[in-house]
Amino acid sequence: MDPPRSDPHRGSAAVYPQAGSSYPPAGGTPPPAGQATPPGHWPGASSPPAQSAVPGQWSGPAPAGWAAPQPPAAAPQQSPAAGQQPPAGYAAPPSPALPGPAYPHGGASPAPGSAWPAPAPAGGATPQPRGRALTFVAFGLALVLAVVSGVQAYQINRLSDRLADTDQRLATAQTDDATRLDGLEQRAQALEKQAGAQFNPEAVASAVLPSVFRVRAGQFTGTAFAVGKPDTGGGTNLFTNFHVVESVWVGGGREVFLERTDQRYPATIVKVDEANDIAQLRTTSKFTGLVTASTAVKPGQQIVVVGAPLGLQDSVTTGVVSAFREAGQGSGPVIQFDAPINPGNSGGPVINGQKQVVGIATAKARDAEGIGLAVPIKVACDGFRIC
Repeated sequence: MDPPRSDPHRGSAAVYPQAGSSYPPAGGTPPPAGQATPPGHWPGASSPPAQSAVPGQWSGPAPAGWAAPQPPAAAPQQSPAAGQQPPAGYAAPPSPALPGPAYPHGGASPAPGSAWPAPAPAGGATPQPRGRALTFVAFGLALVLAVVSGVQAYQINRLSDRLADTDQRLATAQTDDATRLDGLEQRAQALEKQAGAQFNPEAVASAVLPSVFRVRAGQFTGTAFAVGKPDTGGGTNLFTNFHVVESVWVGGGREVFLERTDQRYPATIVKVDEANDIAQLRTTSKFTGLVTASTAVKPGQQIVVVGAPLGLQDSVTTGVVSAFREAGQGSGPVIQFDAPINPGNSGGPVINGQKQVVGIATAKARDAEGIGLAVPIKVACDGFRIC
């Protein structure tokens, strides 16, 4: 069935062309009645140049006064092939209107027939607005962020609590460690005291010997030791027995000599105490003075005696304090000890375990063993004020 046609002007011989057919070229004759013609050509007309027919477009030149229709916009669906008739009940879509008269004699466009169905949108459904979807997405993201923030806040709170507990445990541990360290220090000090209280003759001798000298006073020899701080005028003060320098003092002389390791130092007799057998010497040379004990010795206390018995310098003997005796006949108290001494030990220091001078060795009992006597150092310090 052919698609319906409409006359542009009533009574006119012009007919609306078939879809896919060519308008007769200029000079051509219409086909005789009842003669079939090939699609797209008029009989007797010369064949136009090869041109692919496009549905809804004139394939040949338009007659005078007619405007060539423009091709329609590309549709998603493929147009029928050239020369193919549309399905029954459908008419070719009309060409878009162009400026100026589209049909001869200014006539109106032919009456519309049934058109090709418009292509349906992809997917067969009308697209939904994007604003609503974006709202849901934003709400979901906000919810996720809120949950993540809450979880992080909870974890931070737990970490803070754990850190606080750790700090408290650390502070407690530091306090305990400090207490233990204090206890260890106290024990170490106690051990040092005990070690110092232990008698070590070797340590005592090594600390004392550099301050002990052999004394030559005329024809007599004895021992002297440096004591106290350096003299105000320079030099060193020393103690010895009076009987060691007695011959020089009585003879009016004052000079004696100190000997040690093949060296000789001149010294001067400054003051004597005949009753307690003590003499003070002074030399311009500087030596380290020994420290004197502030408390009296007790029986049983261990001692070291350093001197030059029979001229043998740097001799060391050890013993204990036998007794602390009060001397009679106007003399002061004496210390009795059992360390061996001999002539030449007179004036030498008697040292306790703390390397302090407790007395000045002065004599020994004749026809007896282990009975030596010493003047307490307090008597010498009180009489000469040089300790």
